[in-house]
Amino acid sequence: MHERTISLAMTGASGAQYGLRLLEMLLKAQCRVYLMLSKPAQLVIGTETDYKLPSRATEIENFLTQRFRATAEQLRVFAPEQWSAPVASGSGAVQAMVICPCSMATLSAVAVGASRSLIERAADVMIKEQRKLILVPRETPFSAIHLQNMLMLARLGITILPANPGFYHQPRQVEDLVDFVVARVLDQLGIAHTLMPAWGSEESET
Repeated sequence: MHERTISLAMTGASGAQYGLRLLEMLLKAQCRVYLMLSKPAQLVIGTETDYKLPSRATEIENFLTQRFRATAEQLRVFAPEQWSAPVASGSGAVQAMVICPCSMATLSAVAVGASRSLIERAADVMIKEQRKLILVPRETPFSAIHLQNMLMLARLGITILPANPGFYHQPRQVEDLVDFVVARVLDQLGIAHTLMPAWGSEESET
């Protein structure tokens, strides 16, 4: 029995490692995960990682379930236009949704309620149902348009959590930088983790 169901969407922004690591940690935390991948996201994953994802949603589901040793039915993968997915309706809304990484195109569409794809519709549902929605934008520099869209969403209560890793934990490898951002997302979701100690804890001071 999975206590929490989290929607995770990955879009075409650089930073596929953030989304895949977050997926791994959510599954380890015994969450049920509804995963949505845009077509650009699949291209970025193939470019930035060693993952060779198949093309169909059901095959991706089987691949990632085996890769992360998830339990049966713990992970569901939905196609970009699978409108029958539970996340497309308020009656099937989950406790929280994260878009990681979040492209500026997706962020813009969410800001105006475009709902052209399942990812955008799922985010729109979270907003109208007043559920937790976290966006992890990965872009630099931000234009005035980007900032205006983020401000609009922040005023609606959406969490804007840019993929900006800190360095006070003295990272030694790229994975440490990825874990910094993923830890912040898990903190926002209220999910316990051991990726890094909280600031001010005894371990962080050693």
